[in-house]
Amino acid sequence: MEPVTHALASLALARAGKKHLPRFGTAMLIVAGVAPDLDYASYFGGAAWFLRFDRTLLHSLLASIVFIGVIGGAFYFVSATRDGRGDSGGGTPVRSKFPLGAALIVCMIGVAGHLLLDVVSGVGVQLLWPFRERWFAFDLVDNFDIWILAFLSVGLLLPMLTGLVSEEIGERKTSGRGRASAIAALVLIVAYVGIRGFLHSRAVDLLQSSDYHGRVPLAAGAFPKSMSPLEWRGVVSTDNTIEEVQVSFAGGHEFDPEHSYTQYKPDDSPVLQAGEQTDAAQRFLEYARFPVASVVGMGDRNRFELRDERFDTNDSGPANTLVRVEIGGGQQVLSEEFLFASSGR
Repeated sequence: MEPVTHALASLALARAGKKHLPRFGTAMLIVAGVAPDLDYASYFGGAAWFLRFDRTLLHSLLASIVFIGVIGGAFYFVSATRDGRGDSGGGTPVRSKFPLGAALIVCMIGVAGHLLLDVVSGVGVQLLWPFRERWFAFDLVDNFDIWILAFLSVGLLLPMLTGLVSEEIGERKTSGRGRASAIAALVLIVAYVGIRGFLHSRAVDLLQSSDYHGRVPLAAGAFPKSMSPLEWRGVVSTDNTIEEVQVSFAGGHEFDPEHSYTQYKPDDSPVLQAGEQTDAAQRFLEYARFPVASVVGMGDRNRFELRDERFDTNDSGPANTLVRVEIGGGQQVLSEEFLFASSGR
């Protein structure tokens, strides 16, 4: 999920638990809740770097432990330094009252909240990196979900607006203002994700139990559309095709697998085998959920491309990447590269 939502979610957690937070608690939650997204900087290194490091290096459990220790330790050092500048009158430094254990717990909550949001959204995360390159993803919400952002925005802004009104009419300020609305926002998000989880399970069951132009599904996936929790983009793999079909739970819509959009998988050939055996293609196959290859003749050479059909054709996000391999005579690999799909069209 994108950084703005992570920052607002961390702020909502801080508001909800304000009474129990140590010194600098809000700042620690926000920093810990956003820090894993530093690996997004790999985008500037190109598609190959992005595929290798985004949601892997800094989203793993190993990196999470490092983040918790570094961020908690940094705030402890800042607190100790500030407290050490005072003295008791005889030149004796004042002992820091900053609870390191509580700081580590706060940072753990911030990092855990970030990972949970990323597991239910987007392409998922590699929690076990670098020991095992397995992606954990539930496909429940999109990387940018307007509903989650709306819940957080209203829950955080509403107390400010009501506070301004209260001050205008002369009411006394309350120290706990904003806590109830922050808790309500978090509860709504949990309920919303839970409902989407139920609908996602129904969508996948529906896709797997249907035939597509007489073809039996081998694998199926349902992917969210951020504007409507009732609409899902279904992708089904059969023995020789990839089927794309819309699944809607809105009233008046009936699922019809015969209206799926069919893409045929390429026939086996020496060029196809050469492309699939490249290092780039093997790396991509560890990432892709519904890989589709294509081979195009270009005079004295062939172009092999490998895409992931879980991403919509118009998806311009950096997670939508592809592999392109140029193959010459005798199936000699001339070049292989990763590209962002938006730039490779």
